[in-house]
Amino acid sequence: MLNAIPKRLCLVCGDIASGYHYGVASCEACKAFFKRTIQGNIEYSCPATNECEITKRRRKSCQACRFMKCLKVGMLKEGVRLDRVRGGRQKYKRRLDSESSPYPGPFLSSPTFTFRLWSLAVTKIVSYLLVAEPDKLYAMPPPGMPEGDIKALTTLCDLADRELVVIIGWAKHIPGFSSLSLGDQMSLLQSAWMEILILGIAYRSQPYDDKLVYAEDYVMDEEHSRLAGLSELHRAILQLVRRYKKLKVEKEEFVTLKALALANSDSMYIEDLEAVQKLQDLLHEALQDYELSQRHEEPRRTGKLLLTLPLLRQTAAKAVQHFYSVKLQGKVPMHKLFLEMLEAKV
Repeated sequence: MLNAIPKRLCLVCGDIASGYHYGVASCEACKAFFKRTIQGNIEYSCPATNECEITKRRRKSCQACRFMKCLKVGMLKEGVRLDRVRGGRQKYKRRLDSESSPYPGPFLSSPTFTFRLWSLAVTKIVSYLLVAEPDKLYAMPPPGMPEGDIKALTTLCDLADRELVVIIGWAKHIPGFSSLSLGDQMSLLQSAWMEILILGIAYRSQPYDDKLVYAEDYVMDEEHSRLAGLSELHRAILQLVRRYKKLKVEKEEFVTLKALALANSDSMYIEDLEAVQKLQDLLHEALQDYELSQRHEEPRRTGKLLLTLPLLRQTAAKAVQHFYSVKLQGKVPMHKLFLEMLEAKV
């Protein structure tokens, strides 16, 4: 069944993609170009107006615009090994190292999570989370595939896989997360990844009426969702969106809730419950402190925000079940990381 699906194209230049490199379907040429640029710390300058068209035939004509296109489609700098050692393909477990964290020593220096974390004002934690927030991703539906449920689901599965790569990189920048054991980091991510994805959709969808913003270039209304077989999930996520719209959730609250959703995971495989509890307490205190300083006229606001998390978990469970049933049908191609995380949830 999968043989009938058109070959995936490089999102940078449109050539045939050789695989999934640095979080994006890309060809060998663009993969190598991106790697060279990052490892060499090369800066390019466009001779024109930074709007050069990047195609298979013209990809060598402007390196600056080609690199900008790499970043725009979602290639991750964090995925490039800066030591130039060949490492081959790595499973997501190996992406969880704590190298190049921008946070000060107390967050990472101790193998166990200690109260030295509280030496940093909790208000600064929200600032760190804002800085760590990833750039926007674009869905870029596969060209040449006829409109319908297969195209919609293929687009969403591809987008989710790329977002997972981003989430793994984002998590290690949450103050205190990298101090957890590698096993506990993986357990939290495997348990909470869909909640994090759904929370992002709900937050982005606040300005819209009855539409879901899966990506900047991929907004689904009720009819589009019905045609894709996603009506029930569409309604469930909209219920969450309405809760956030009523609260008028701000970006600072969103990034802190997202970190809390990860730390509050319902994983049964946590090794050091005390360390995870301390991470939860730290993030809870950060949210509470933010609300006291910025929204003191709403003393119950922290509680109202936290009460959205059970609904988020229920909605994420529905999404996991739906996409697992899609996987079992075998009509939609799914990338390895997305499959691994999906299977870890069922």
